[in-house]
Amino acid sequence: MSVSIENDRKIAVLCRIEPGCLGPDGVDHIEAFCALAQKAMQHFDVDVGTWLLIPRYDKTLDEMQYSVANKLLSREQATKYLVSIGRDIDSFEERFQDKLTSLINLYLARKP
Repeated sequence: MSVSIENDRKIAVLCRIEPGCLGPDGVDHIEAFCALAQKAMQHFDVDVGTWLLIPRYDKTLDEMQYSVANKLLSREQATKYLVSIGRDIDSFEERFQDKLTSLINLYLARKP
């Protein structure tokens, strides 16, 4: 059961995307891919949160980062938050990864 969430209380998900997911020359395409993928994510799970997709150049930073009302959440806190609105973090992330994989495949199919 999902609940309606005020915009300022939605979870914000920052996803850092590895250039390598676009192949050996991915570093040359990752910025363009993130810009296109960001547009596609504008309508993805908007009842729950917002998405920001950026390249992952610094591997010391987490791939996924969660926040609510500009406060960073640990994965445990994000899990509790999502449970409170009727969601499971593993399913939430899996659904996102499936969408991301689809976007990567579309991008690679159209890449010159």
